[in-house]
Order: sequence, then C-alpha cells, then structure tokens
Amino acid sequence: MGSSYVSLPAVAVVTGALAVLAAIGWPAILRVPARKSQSTAIGLSALLAVVLAATVPGSSFLAWFPASVALGVGAIFMIQLLRGTGQSHRLESTFGASSGVVAVCMGSGWVAAERLGINATDSGVLLVTGVSVLVGILACLLPFPDRLTAPIAVVLAGLAGPLGALLFTDVRPLAAAVVGLACGAVLAGTRRLLVGREAPLGVLAAVSAGVTPVLALGAVVYFLDRLFLS
Repeated sequence: MGSSYVSLPAVAVVTGALAVLAAIGWPAILRVPARKSQSTAIGLSALLAVVLAATVPGSSFLAWFPASVALGVGAIFMIQLLRGTGQSHRLESTFGASSGVVAVCMGSGWVAAERLGINATDSGVLLVTGVSVLVGILACLLPFPDRLTAPIAVVLAGLAGPLGALLFTDVRPLAAAVVGLACGAVLAGTRRLLVGREAPLGVLAAVSAGVTPVLALGAVVYFLDRLFLS
C-alpha cells in the first residue's frame, strides 16, 4: 500500500513479489505433496493476474481475473492427473491449492485499485485501507480466544478506517468504515483458520499465512472502492 505513493509499476512489482512468497508457502500450510509444482501454478497464475490488472485497457481492470484463476485451477487439476492414481492427499491438494489460486490472484485487486481515478490522484483511500489492515493485524495478535479476538479485530478495523479518513484524508467516513470492516472480517477469519491447526507453521508457511489474507483483500478493496467512491 505504501508503494501506491510511488507509482503503478511499483505497486505491481510489490504485489507480484508478495504473490510469489504466498504461493511458495501455501502448499506448506496445507502439508500436501507436490509442493513445488503447485506453488508454481499458484505463483504463475497470480503473476499473470497482476500483469493483466496493470496493463488491460478500459475501465474494468479485473476483467481478466477470472481467466487467470481458471488457468491456475486448471493447472492444479493437471498436476493431480499427472501424479497418477492412488496418490495420497489428492483431494486435499486439489481443493486446497485451488483455494490458494483464488486467494493469491485476488492480490491483483491492489493493482486494479491503484488504477482507479480516486486513487490515481493520491486521494488517500489506500492509506485509510492500510491503517485498517494494520489495526486489524495487531488486534488478531491478541492472545485471546477467537470469540473475543474476532469481534475486536472487526470493530477496531472498522473504527480505524473512518478515524484515519478524518485525520489524514478527505475520504468519506462511511466508505472508510465499510472498507475497514471488510478488512477486519477477512483478517479475523484467516486467524480462525490458522489457530485451529494442530501443528505449528514452518517459516515458509508462516510467511504465506501472513501475506495471503492481505493479498486477498486486494479484490475486496477494489470492488468496494468502485462501489462507494468511484
């Protein structure tokens, strides 16, 4: 989000790099076989989505997002077919890696959001979003049960949005609150999934677990920006 104050190519490069990191660690989160090939499929589809979001003409900057996801999911299915019959964790690999394709490709929404007219003029929308995400992440680090942490994260992120809008930008507080609530909900949901794991995360898996929900927020922020601000 900080790269939005540099240039569109900077946003695309940072998003692409984070997508690669998330793709490398995603199969490690799932603890499934064929990790290298599935990471490659996830990463390449996400990079394709980022490039297309940065370069596609017209006003629908995520027009090619479904095609990128379809190619990634198709590659996952092909990998499972090539593994042959009788292989372990085929169903878990297929569904888990396919969900990774969708989540990581959604990071292209950050690039698409940067191309919107409201953000191209450095309006501060992405700054407000960044404040909400940061507050939501900090709330999710609280050592409380999910029944307490989840609502705290959603409420604090929802309050941080309009507060940041009032202090630093001219973004409408209502729109900032909706964006903040969405950010808090995604982060709290991700925390719930990770806390429910029986085994601790390795380094690659931990990096992917931290990066993927932020990437997934990209498409959410893009559509909310178009709905409330464009």
